[in-house]
Formats: sequence, C-alpha cells, structure tokens
Amino acid sequence: MKRRNVVFKEQLGHQVVLFPQSIGDRIPEAHPVRLVARVVDELNLDRIMTTYKGGGTSSYHPRMLLKVLFYAYLNNIYSCRRIAKAL
Repeated sequence: MKRRNVVFKEQLGHQVVLFPQSIGDRIPEAHPVRLVARVVDELNLDRIMTTYKGGGTSSYHPRMLLKVLFYAYLNNIYSCRRIAKAL
C-alpha cells in the first residue's frame, strides 16, 4: 500500500494531564469505553486510510473518530451537535 504525506493530529488518549495521573488511570477497567477502544484498535482501516490525500492541516486519525462515534452511539447520542457537546 503506497503511503501519501498524510499527517494526523496527535491522539491524546494516553497523554499525561496537568496532574500526575494520566487520563487512562481515571477510567475504571470495566468501563465500556475500554471495550470500544479495544474493538476499534483491532479493526483493519486500510481502505479508509487510502482515502486520505494528505496536505493541508493535520487530520484527526480515523481510529480516534470511530472510537468517538461508537461510544456516542453506545450512549444513544446520534446528533453531531450532541456528540460535539459531549466531547
């Protein structure tokens, strides 16, 4: 698969916050968001990745966007505005 010059925004799910804890440390092990993350991390996104042309500003990684959508749908949030507000 030929890679183009595509730059994605950094995923902050594992970033250490201003406090000594990371965000992941504050999420219980049995929380549904962890299941969504594991499922999406296993998906093959090659077909989606080939549609990104690159250039311009950086994009959000499709894997992160899928995690947001799946978790929103899991919580019965379907409106783009409501998803944005929840974020």
